[in-house]
Amino acid sequence: MLEQQWRGIAAQSDAVLLDGFHALKHAWRFGADVVLAVTSDKPAAIALTAKLAPDLVERASAELIETDLSKLGIPVHPTSIAAWASRPAEPTWGGPRTAPVVLLDNPRHLGNVGAVIRLAAGMNATGVVTTGTLDPWHPNVVRASAGLHFATAVARVSPQALPPGRLYCLDPDGADIREVTFPADAVLAFGSERHGISAQVRGQADELVAVPMRPGVSSFNLATSVAMALFHWMTRSG
Repeated sequence: MLEQQWRGIAAQSDAVLLDGFHALKHAWRFGADVVLAVTSDKPAAIALTAKLAPDLVERASAELIETDLSKLGIPVHPTSIAAWASRPAEPTWGGPRTAPVVLLDNPRHLGNVGAVIRLAAGMNATGVVTTGTLDPWHPNVVRASAGLHFATAVARVSPQALPPGRLYCLDPDGADIREVTFPADAVLAFGSERHGISAQVRGQADELVAVPMRPGVSSFNLATSVAMALFHWMTRSG
């Protein structure tokens, strides 16, 4: 019966797989609609929760169901915990914003996107949006973000429908970031490490901004670039 329930949820278009303890922990903490949570060893899962998230012990005790995870058709995470949650409604960007939105222009690496979402959540950015074909809610992205999709807004958009706000594109030809102050409602755009910002998004930029880099170094990791830009915003805001 549980296996059938699990597969039924998996077939739903808004189902988000939470792979491992940390993804479930953050989903619970940030108000996700967790539909079903399972573990192959409930006493061990409760002990892990008590050690790493004592605020969630009561909920874990009530909601985790012990079962044989190998029968659910998913790779078993080292923490022996998995869950399904419902994807939140698409974010709206109306009204004043107090923190930037990060735009990833046609990203290619699932792990990098997850790392950026984790950064955005930790630095209290308004959200992360992506262009291109990569699904920012892919299970590997959610795993890389440790479930922090639910702590910020995450969506895929077209280049013609970017969130409102002054658009700053990180580009080697831009002004030194140290001389720029980002407004609270900025949209900070980053291209892929190989291809950079697309011409379509670059053409919409209000300003090009560059992070200084040692000559001979071709690029920073995407998540590193986002971290530097968000930290720069944090040090200049308020």
